[in-house]
Amino acid sequence: MIRVKRVYEKPAAADGVRVLVERLWPRGVRKADARVDRWMKEVAPSTELRKWFGHDPARWEEFVRRYTAELRERPDELAELRRLARAGTLTLVYAARDETHNSAVVLARILRAR
Repeated sequence: MIRVKRVYEKPAAADGVRVLVERLWPRGVRKADARVDRWMKEVAPSTELRKWFGHDPARWEEFVRRYTAELRERPDELAELRRLARAGTLTLVYAARDETHNSAVVLARILRAR
């Protein structure tokens, strides 16, 4: 099972393995409070793509296309995330305010597709 959850939400036992999928550490969150098991910066969108997107829903479809292309360059990291998901619940932890238009949603969709 693959779940997606904001880092600002309270961690729960049902989250299973919590993997932070952000390039930058979330503002205002202490590492102890985030309770992430892993921080996989390398699967986050590139700095350039993140800045271009700026969480603008009008750019969403193009962001998905570009981010998916970036993820194709990370087969080992995707394989590791799939392995974690097969072993139990995997929660992709993200920082964005928009719960619909964020990179963790795209990443989860890609992981579920295979």
